[in-house]
Amino acid sequence: MEYALCKLLVGMLLVLIGVQAVSAETEDLGNGFLHHGVATPVSNHRGTVATVDGEGRNVVLVWLFDHRGGYALLMIDAETGESEQFPMPFRTGDCPYASVLSSGNKFYTHFGSHFVEFDPEKRAFTFFHKTAPQMAMGMTEDDNGVIWSVTYPQSGVVSFDPNTREFTDYGHVYKQNWRQYQRYVAADDTGWIYFGIGNTASQIIAFDPGTREAKPMLPEEERAQGGGYVYRDMNGKVYGYISGRRDNWYEFYEGEGKKIGTHEQIEKKPIITSSQGLFHREFPDGKMLKSCDLVNRVLVVEDPKTGEAKELEFDYTSEGAHIMGLATAPDGTICGGTAFPMRFFSYNPGTDEWTNRAAYGQWNTVAPQGDRFFVGGYGGGFLLEWDPSQEWVTTKKGDENCNPLYLTQCSPTINRPHDLLATPDGKKLVLAGTPGYGFTGGGLLFWDRETRTATVIKHTEILPEQSTMALVALPDGKLLGGTTTSPGTGGEKKATEAELYIMDMATKELEWHEVVFPGVQGYTDMCLGPDGFVFGFADRKRFFVFDPAERKVVHEENTEAEFGATISHQGPRVFVLDPDGTIYILFAKGIARLDPTTFDITMLAESPVGIGPGGDILNGRIYFGSGSHLYSYGVPN
Repeated sequence: MEYALCKLLVGMLLVLIGVQAVSAETEDLGNGFLHHGVATPVSNHRGTVATVDGEGRNVVLVWLFDHRGGYALLMIDAETGESEQFPMPFRTGDCPYASVLSSGNKFYTHFGSHFVEFDPEKRAFTFFHKTAPQMAMGMTEDDNGVIWSVTYPQSGVVSFDPNTREFTDYGHVYKQNWRQYQRYVAADDTGWIYFGIGNTASQIIAFDPGTREAKPMLPEEERAQGGGYVYRDMNGKVYGYISGRRDNWYEFYEGEGKKIGTHEQIEKKPIITSSQGLFHREFPDGKMLKSCDLVNRVLVVEDPKTGEAKELEFDYTSEGAHIMGLATAPDGTICGGTAFPMRFFSYNPGTDEWTNRAAYGQWNTVAPQGDRFFVGGYGGGFLLEWDPSQEWVTTKKGDENCNPLYLTQCSPTINRPHDLLATPDGKKLVLAGTPGYGFTGGGLLFWDRETRTATVIKHTEILPEQSTMALVALPDGKLLGGTTTSPGTGGEKKATEAELYIMDMATKELEWHEVVFPGVQGYTDMCLGPDGFVFGFADRKRFFVFDPAERKVVHEENTEAEFGATISHQGPRVFVLDPDGTIYILFAKGIARLDPTTFDITMLAESPVGIGPGGDILNGRIYFGSGSHLYSYGVPN
C-alpha cells in the first residue's frame, strides 16, 4: 500500500510539473523488430472556440491534429467536461491552418482540399466539398454571412453561403512561381474580397466574385519580402499594408485602393477567425474559456461575474504527435522531439519506460557529443544544449540556469534545420538548414564549445540561393557539404541543381564546389567511412561514394528499384553508425547494411511499418520512428 501510494503521488507530481512518465509495454513484432509505443500520446489543437450547442449549453469546439493530420472535431461540454469526437468526413493527411466561427454559430475550416462545416447545434458535420488544392491560410465572413477562404499554395478562392447552401470554387486566381501564404482575408460591404499574400514578395489582391477577376493592388516596385495584411473596418471598407510598412496604409473599396499613409482610427468588424492558433475564449453568456489543455486533458472555465473558475477533466482519442527525429543520449536513452505539440521524449530500454516533457520549439535535428545532447530547432534555427545527468529545468531564452540551455539562434539565415553535425573533436557543432519564410538560400551556424561563441555564414558566402542539407567532418579540418535547391518555406526556388562543396572549418572559406550529379536537387544524407571515403544519397535514391582527397565520385548507383527510397525528414539521419564501425542504412521499407569495402548494400530485414525519421543504435538495436511510434530492430551479429 505504501509503495502504491508513493507511486501515485509521484505520478501526480509529474503531471503538475508537465512531465509524463509511463511504462512502454514493448511489443515483439517478430523478425527482430520491437514496438515501443507512442512517444507523445497527445494531440494538438488547430483552432479552438467557445460557443453553445443546440440546447444553449456552453461547449468548446476543437480541431484535433495528430500525426495523421486533422482527424476530428472535439466537442466538450463546458459545464460537465463530457466530450464527443466527430471524425472528419473526408480523408485527411493535411490539417487546419485557418478557421472561422460564423455569426450563424457554424464552425468552418478548409484543408486537405476540402471545405467543411460543423454545426454544434446539430452536433454533426453538415457540409463538406472537395476544392482546388490545398488548405486555407485565411478565412472570413462577409456582410451577407457568406464564408470565404483563400488557400495555399496558389491563391485558390472558395465561398459558401450557409443560407442557400451554394458552394463556389473559383479555382486558383493569382499564381506565382513560389508557394503563397494568404494569412489575412477581408470583404468590404460591396462584396469585394481582399487578401494579403507572402512570403517571397508581399502583395494584396482584390477579387471580384461577380467577374472572377483578381487584381494586384500594389505596384510591383513596392513589393518586398514578407506578407500582406488586411482587415475589415466597421465603416465598410478594408485597410491594409505590407510587411514593414505600417506607415504606408492602403484603403480598399469596390476593388480600388489608395494610399492613406498612417492609419490610427482602427475599428475592426468583429469576426471570429484566425490562423491555426485561433483561441476564442468568450461564451455567449459572458463566461470565459481560460484554458483547454490537451496534454493533461483539463478544461478551465471562469465566470467573470463571480470570479469563480471551474476545472473540468475531459477525454479524447489520439494516435500521438509525429516524431521529428531521435538519437542515443549520453545517459543510455533514446531521445528526441515531436511536433504539434512540441514535446521532448525519452525512452529507456533498460526499464521500458517513457518520459515526456514540454519542449522549447520543434526539435528538428538532434545529436550527442560527449556527455551532452544537442538540439537544432525550428523556428528561428536555435541551438540547445542538454546535460542528461542534471535536473531538467524548462528552457527559457536568456536564462543560464536552464537545462536544456538555450545557446543561440540564426534566423533568417537558418529557420528550419536539416542537419546538426557534432564534430569528432568534441569542440564544435555545425547547424545547417533552409532559411526563414520567403527567403531563398540558407547558411551555416558554427558553435565553438570552448569559447561559447557562434559564427553565422550566409548562403552568399557558400553557394548562393542554395541551402545545406547534409554535412560530414573530414579528417583534415575540412567540411564536406551537400546542398538542396529547396528554398525557405514560402520562398522562391532559384537554383537548378544541388552541389557538393568543401569548406575549411577554421577560415570558413569555400575551397571547392561542383555539380557532381547533373539534375540532382538535394543531398539527403552523408557519412564518413573507415577509409576516408564519404558515403551518401542524393534525392533519396542515388547512392554514391565520394573521395574527398581526389574530389571525385568513385562509385554510384540508383538503389530505388531494389530498395526503394531512403527515409526523408527535416533531419533525416539515413546512415546509422555502430560504434564497431558497421554502417547501416534506413530505407523507408527496411534496414540495410553497407559494406564499406565493396560498396555492396544488403537488405537485412523489411520493416513491418514504414520507416520514418531516423535513427540511431544502442546496444545492438537500431531505433527509428514511424509516425508517432518508436520501433527498434536487433541487428544480427
